[in-house]
Amino acid sequence: MMTELSLNILDIAQNSVKAGASLIEISITVDVPSDKLEVEIKDNGCGMTKEQLRQVEDPFFTTRTTRKVGLGVPFFKYAALGTGGDFKIVSEIGTGTQVKALFTYSHIDRMPLGDISDTIRTLICFNTHIDFVYIYQYNQNSFILDTREFKEILGDVGLDEPEVSRYILEFLNENKNEVDGGAVI
Repeated sequence: MMTELSLNILDIAQNSVKAGASLIEISITVDVPSDKLEVEIKDNGCGMTKEQLRQVEDPFFTTRTTRKVGLGVPFFKYAALGTGGDFKIVSEIGTGTQVKALFTYSHIDRMPLGDISDTIRTLICFNTHIDFVYIYQYNQNSFILDTREFKEILGDVGLDEPEVSRYILEFLNENKNEVDGGAVI
């Protein structure tokens, strides 16, 4: 099992990359008074058939040819349900896929969020042909990173350039700390 939610997010987002998405939206919402942590990953990739959607939560189903098991979605579901939360996948061929995991924030078995800033930076810098929208909300505070805005400002300079990659990580870390006051999620 993965030890941090950020690794689950990375795995699910990589599925979106493999599904040919040109836009991947990742949203993390922490609502301490309601004792909820919600993670949503939405893409505009190829989507899944009804049969694939039925099978995607089975650890012995995968569309990959390099291995015979697909544990990412089942582990993510188990992690959410294990905290008394909820898990849902909606997908349609030609439209994309949406994965939502709801966790009880204070539950002793909830995995930590982990280094979400580095996870988002990694996704962006290794998939520069894809647009990412990342929304991080902690109680009433939030920030958004939209790579389309970065690309517009940077022009021909790639998001994977070392200086840009460092800036993206700094931007993510600084904004996260401003939004949540440095809380360990």
